[in-house]
Amino acid sequence: MKRSLLAIAAAAALLGGAMPASATRSARHLLPTRLVGVHDATQVISVVSGEYGATSATVRAFAKRNGRWHQVFGPWRAWIGYNGFAPRGAKREGDGRTPSGSYTFSFFFGVDRDPGGVHYPWRHAHRYDVWDDDSSSPRYNEWVNTRRHSAGRSPEPLHVVPAYRDVAVIDYNTTRTPGRGSAIFLHVTHHSATNGCVSLPRSEVIALLRWLRPSHQPRIIMGTAATVTR
Repeated sequence: MKRSLLAIAAAAALLGGAMPASATRSARHLLPTRLVGVHDATQVISVVSGEYGATSATVRAFAKRNGRWHQVFGPWRAWIGYNGFAPRGAKREGDGRTPSGSYTFSFFFGVDRDPGGVHYPWRHAHRYDVWDDDSSSPRYNEWVNTRRHSAGRSPEPLHVVPAYRDVAVIDYNTTRTPGRGSAIFLHVTHHSATNGCVSLPRSEVIALLRWLRPSHQPRIIMGTAATVTR
């Protein structure tokens, strides 16, 4: 992991030294005070690319303590949709794009059991569990146990490795508007672009899952730099 500018600043302070002004400005530029959609969150994950069409993005995680933001994780390289980010409100089912915007998390799941130390509800993904991505289905954009309910046409299997060994469900399209996109997750990478999710190496995913706490009203803010910063 690269040392962040904030870590360098902290080290300089401990040693009685000063951080270069240009580096200080860059560090401030990374903080959630510049991000759109933080709301009341005191934990924020940013997923930012330089331009539309890029299939990778930079991930950083921030925590607010004593009224000030601090970088906790990153910068990390993540894969996003194979067609990059969708502009705000433009995400559509099957377009291969990751939605732009600010979102909360609902629950975590995985093929494996709870890795321990997580604070969100955890669901085990069995072979009969799928995610309904059929816009014409009454259970569109929902987890479905196929032993009990129909999941529409070509649902997304959830018992899949390595991608779904450990997963955070991003609260995208919670109104389940047909055609607006479904099954947007933060999950383990398969080392290529996704269908619209955000993926990272497993060690980084687990670090984030253990760090996130519902009481901190965490947000994941995603999009191009021009879209998500002031």
